[in-house]
Amino acid sequence: MTMLNRREFLDCSKKTTLGLAAGVTILSDAQSARAAPANEKIIMCVVGLGRGAGLANGFVSRGDCQFAYLADVDGKKLESRLKGIGKHQGGIEPKRIKDFRKALDDKSVDAIVVATPDHWHAPATVWSCQAGKDVYVEKPPCHSCWEGRKMVEAARKYKRVVQVGTQNRSAPYNIEAKKFIEEGKLGDIHMCRIYNQKFQGNMKMAKDSDPPEGFDWDMWNGPAPEHKYNATLHRGWHHLWRYSGGDFANDASHQIDLSRWLCGVDYPQTVYSTGGRYASEGAFETPDSQVAVYQFDKMVVTFELTLYTPYMLKTDGVLRNSDMFPYWPQNATRIEIFGTKGLMCVGRHGGGWQVYVRPKDRKPVVKAQMYGRHSDPDHKENFISCIRSRELPSADIEHGHLSALLIHYANISYRTGGEKLVIDPKTEHIVDNPEAMKLFKRQYRKPWVIEDEV
Repeated sequence: MTMLNRREFLDCSKKTTLGLAAGVTILSDAQSARAAPANEKIIMCVVGLGRGAGLANGFVSRGDCQFAYLADVDGKKLESRLKGIGKHQGGIEPKRIKDFRKALDDKSVDAIVVATPDHWHAPATVWSCQAGKDVYVEKPPCHSCWEGRKMVEAARKYKRVVQVGTQNRSAPYNIEAKKFIEEGKLGDIHMCRIYNQKFQGNMKMAKDSDPPEGFDWDMWNGPAPEHKYNATLHRGWHHLWRYSGGDFANDASHQIDLSRWLCGVDYPQTVYSTGGRYASEGAFETPDSQVAVYQFDKMVVTFELTLYTPYMLKTDGVLRNSDMFPYWPQNATRIEIFGTKGLMCVGRHGGGWQVYVRPKDRKPVVKAQMYGRHSDPDHKENFISCIRSRELPSADIEHGHLSALLIHYANISYRTGGEKLVIDPKTEHIVDNPEAMKLFKRQYRKPWVIEDEV
């Protein structure tokens, strides 16, 4: 089967219950790449041992994955993280390396798990695809609009399976929510609200200094602008534009992607965002209060962020894996989908969903519901099965890129003073706004560069 172009991919995705091109191979000849037989282990390398340690443990616990390399620029992490992984791999200890590109040269490695800070996601993914490796990349998949498209191009050109760590697409309860909507049981949807509300403090800007012993700051900083080591940049990177897009890009990327999938939309017509950092002073640049408004065809989607609200609670581990629903008014990561026949409240990562219709005797009436479970094991299963089958995964990089665009467009609007952006879906560019387009692509610091032609 031939590869899909962008429009064919989107059309196919909208016609399937899972929101993905089910059963569509990403290769014209599946034998042209290593597709491991079911009885062979998938050989992997994890890059970044912060979030990556948990991911590696999850893959190894399956029994069909083996890590040949652990990569991190921090020598202390290489020494301290995943000490027992060799025991779980039958005594086979992975090599510990600072530069993950050494693993790209090893032809026995099948897949790379990218769990670095956000500004490294795209270069690591593109280079891995070019080296013939499949990729599991954490969210958000990219740091800018431009590099997200380059990730898609690399995945298609080199016929690679690239799964984004947006696990909600692999959750059975979310698949059922999608089916409920597609069958028309919620009616026509014209409004969706997405929330990301919690408490996060600030940091004072530290003085520049020498990096910690054994820490390769130059590579950690990578494609970001040149800067001497600074502990605040290192520890507070989520809230600095040079490395990320705030908690909008970090935590809220899960809700953004799940909402876009459930509502069946891709490119917005216009995007507007406003807000500020009002609750705390310090080094952080990204807002602690932010609203974004997306106009689609006959649908408005809003996003609301607050980072000074400790009374808003994320769905905890107990609730995620039990027959319970969140208390929706104070659920920090809820989604509200308003149809003509009811209101669907959806929780990510196992929060389940409920559909409310008109109250009776001043009491809520739940028309339909489904408890959830955290879908991390399901998502890993989907990735590994697609490595073997060469089919598109549930959170294929094309889906991840389109969802990330919603984050980047909104942040560009915010950073240009609340400009209302008009989007061209054919080019993904911002129309007639040169200032906004300056933020469409960042300037890469050599040698950590993604070329125009991947």
